[in-house]
Amino acid sequence: MSAVFIQANTNGRLHAATEPSIAPLNRGFLYGDAIYEVWRTYHGVIFAWAEHWARLERSAAALYLVLPLTPAAMLAEIKRTTAAFRTATGERGELYVRLQITRGGGPIGLDPALADGTDFVILVQKLALPSAETVRAGLKLAFAQGLRRNPAAALDPAWKTGNYLNNLLCLREARARGADEVVILNLAGELTEAAVCNIMFIRAGGLVTPPLSAGILGGITRQVLLEKVAPAAGVMVHEVALKPADLPEMEECFLSSTTKDVQPVRALEDLPFRTGDTTVSLRLKAAFAAYAAEYARAHPELAV
Repeated sequence: MSAVFIQANTNGRLHAATEPSIAPLNRGFLYGDAIYEVWRTYHGVIFAWAEHWARLERSAAALYLVLPLTPAAMLAEIKRTTAAFRTATGERGELYVRLQITRGGGPIGLDPALADGTDFVILVQKLALPSAETVRAGLKLAFAQGLRRNPAAALDPAWKTGNYLNNLLCLREARARGADEVVILNLAGELTEAAVCNIMFIRAGGLVTPPLSAGILGGITRQVLLEKVAPAAGVMVHEVALKPADLPEMEECFLSSTTKDVQPVRALEDLPFRTGDTTVSLRLKAAFAAYAAEYARAHPELAV
């Protein structure tokens, strides 16, 4: 079986992700009328299950969307899907799990009342991790110049919806300029986040990151770092509105996300940051790995 095989589960039907599974009238396809969450495993255990589900519920409430299954029933479907993936591929390593929920299908038209009921799709594949060299060397970032982060008063970035055009176009621009990732500013010219990651800095040994009020997704990895990992590692946390002019005083930079946890950054535009084994960033990465390992030991019910 090819390493690129992706196992899908559409409304309880297991199938290869390359097979059609939703109708062209599905509102997730037509309008981005959908929400989603991504989990990963550590040591074969789904990490931060409850935290991701709570965020899914917040996104659903914001869109007035009814979740199709209870948490226990959805977890059972995810376990069915991961088991099918492992059987099909023989893969025994760490997994990426994506759950997407749409308002369903129905006649063409924006009115949500036209929807005929929610649909869900689960996707499972092998987790793609950055190489050890990428972690040591760090990423190159660039500011988005043509677009700003959509404001919370419009399509709130705190909602994890199926519409990622803002992020996608900003990332396209940064990649076209030779960067690995993008940093997006809000309408006030403050830093918000990368395309699919939160951004953090180290200054005088402390962790500095934009606040939720800047207009960002409340990342689960961000939450764990700020509330659990950094304090336990003796790293002070500061949520501060940041502008590009503030960055020369930052010594290190890293991105945080579910799939990458802590990913160091070597430069933002022409501004370099310290990388390597002696950095606070990698100390936090090691502390996060230890926290995730303890979580896995404490939650055997989430093994997949």
